[in-house]
Amino acid sequence: MGDRNSIIASTTPGQTGDSTNPRSLALLDASKLNITLAKTLKPLQPIERLRFGQAFSDHMIVATYDPEIGWSAPEVKPHGPITLDPACSCFQYGGNVFEGMKAYLGPDGKARIFRPDMNMRRLERSCARLALPPIDGDVVLELIKCLVNLEKRWIPKESGYSLYLRPTIIATRPGLGVTASDHAMLYILASPTGPYFHVLKPISLFAVSENVRAWPGGTGGHKVAGNYSPGFLPQRTAAEKGYDQLLWLFGDDRRITEAGAMNFLVVVKRDDGDGVDLITTPLDGTILPGVTRASCLALASDPKFHEEISVRLHPQEIVYTMSDLAKWSSEGKLLEALVVGTAVIVGSCNRIGYDGEDIIIPGTGLGPVGTALRQKILDIQEGRTEWEGWGVVCA
Repeated sequence: MGDRNSIIASTTPGQTGDSTNPRSLALLDASKLNITLAKTLKPLQPIERLRFGQAFSDHMIVATYDPEIGWSAPEVKPHGPITLDPACSCFQYGGNVFEGMKAYLGPDGKARIFRPDMNMRRLERSCARLALPPIDGDVVLELIKCLVNLEKRWIPKESGYSLYLRPTIIATRPGLGVTASDHAMLYILASPTGPYFHVLKPISLFAVSENVRAWPGGTGGHKVAGNYSPGFLPQRTAAEKGYDQLLWLFGDDRRITEAGAMNFLVVVKRDDGDGVDLITTPLDGTILPGVTRASCLALASDPKFHEEISVRLHPQEIVYTMSDLAKWSSEGKLLEALVVGTAVIVGSCNRIGYDGEDIIIPGTGLGPVGTALRQKILDIQEGRTEWEGWGVVCA
């Protein structure tokens, strides 16, 4: 664990106001970080006991926004409960956004975060969509790096394990008026975690169309809390039917969108024999622009990656339906179905339940494309290889 000076030495110089901030409200400023360390540190858990989001590190970072003064000085403090007025907007109207990121420990002993700039831009967009007070994602990233350096002992050394990071911004306006919140709280949590699915085996999906995850003009393209809880009931139904997760469909044509809280991709054999297509739904505002999704598509379009894996990939962002999926399956062209996201990285699906029948995806685990994508992303995340500056050292 670093001391106070080493933790804040890398933060950016503070700002207190400029021409875009006419009331001179205080901006979020990482250089003003106050540190209150825990008097007693928690014991580390054995990796075999780690489950996603159930254990937390010793500290968290908190900052608040007040419409009269702007952002408070951020503070490192022991992880624990926060106190809020029960009338706060976050409880009444769901004004909450968050991000999911991971810090990995490389073979050089340095902690790295995977493509955090993408998370920060998405965080800014999510705040804007819910009319929350504006926030500078670059400053949030500096705070995240501070927390990672402070909690470095919590990063497991084993491959596939990491320190999950959850920056969250909640609306804290104390009142029942149906209006945008002019108060907010930022807090950043850190949680050591292992593989999202405890055993890396294929999952099954239950395709649903009577409930939808997102709709045009809604918030599906943003990481807001309200996108998640409406899926809990259909997820329960899927589990009762013997499936692990949902495959969200949309529209009368049963367009494929996402799988649970993950992006969904399929590998399809091409008619011309020139490799395979990696197909996923385009970002139309209903699809979360996932960092892992973008990374898979970027790798799939890179000839250097094709050479590494000896497979030619053709990334395709197109609208496709359950009828297309069934047709590809019946023709023997559906080779792999992948679920991707920060928590799972890249996982596989072996069957999809739809209209009383199962579409079976061949294989007993990740196929060659899914395996190659997962291993490449892990190698970058864990610092074994450099690729386009995706692995950002927390220094």
